Amino acid sequence: MTATLRAGRDEDANGFIALIAACWAEYPGNILDVDGENPELRALATYYAEAGGALWAVEQDGALTGMLGTKPLGDGVWELCKVYTAPALRGTGMAQRMIAAAEDFARAHGGTSMKLWSDTRFDRAHRFYEKQSYIRAGALRVLNDLSNSIEFVYAKPLTGVAIERLDAAAAHAAIPRLAEILRACVDAGASVSYLPPLARDTATAFWTRSASSAAMDRRVILAGWVDGVLAGTVTLDLDMPPNQPHRADVAKLLVHPDARRRGLARLLMDRLEDEARAAGRHLLVLDTREGDAAEPLYRGMGWTEAGRVPGFALNGEGGYDATIFFWKRLDQ
Repeated sequence: MTATLRAGRDEDANGFIALIAACWAEYPGNILDVDGENPELRALATYYAEAGGALWAVEQDGALTGMLGTKPLGDGVWELCKVYTAPALRGTGMAQRMIAAAEDFARAHGGTSMKLWSDTRFDRAHRFYEKQSYIRAGALRVLNDLSNSIEFVYAKPLTGVAIERLDAAAAHAAIPRLAEILRACVDAGASVSYLPPLARDTATAFWTRSASSAAMDRRVILAGWVDGVLAGTVTLDLDMPPNQPHRADVAKLLVHPDARRRGLARLLMDRLEDEARAAGRHLLVLDTREGDAAEPLYRGMGWTEAGRVPGFALNGEGGYDATIFFWKRLDQ
């Protein structure tokens, strides 16, 4: 029952077609018209090779149980294409290996970001992409095909450290990964309103509320990627009282423990200040636990200590920690 990831071949055509047809049959209204709408399936390896891309297949006991391709779109953007797995392959980790192979290929050939389109009906696929750090990006695509397909577009940076502001759709798509970052940080000892161990449902509920606030322009959510992995975030709360329209609160500066020492936290805070200025806010306020790893970062970035409150927050050991309050005035 061992599954093997290998290069796809033109002679895999019948297996690819059968796999796609089976996956499409899991959702209503999908019609696979190979020769009318997808003729490239007859020689898929050649199709991707001629486009400058690559094709992979997963073979298990002589049957094709997985496939995906990738090709360049220009300006460093690559497309992830035709990602399909049979039910027997799901949950085995092979799909993650497939995605990693395509992303590594794109990087090796100058790719700096990856994009994909997915039918709005394929909810299982959407959850998978979101866990792989892809977020919704851009408008829906209408294909006008026999299946009446309407597609979401997902994307992510592939290389280096990148910061993006999440709109409402992107923030919603990022919830699974942001929840994992929050859980990892809390479990590693971060003082961000929660105690370890943090349940997944609790973390998910927090980011669901945050995404809703972002949709109403009450909050800015920034996300940071390190080499293709969504690894950090910070939020700017714009929902201030009527007599404080010039102010905003900074919260939830989080960097996954596996991605630290890459300068991500500083880049997130730099971009946050830009977003605050763009929103007309020139006074920022935040708080952090005394002795927390973020404290020297804030001081080094010009934040001023306003004071500290002893025993302000409970810690994971059952004791109490002091909290320091900081402020920073931005140039207008």
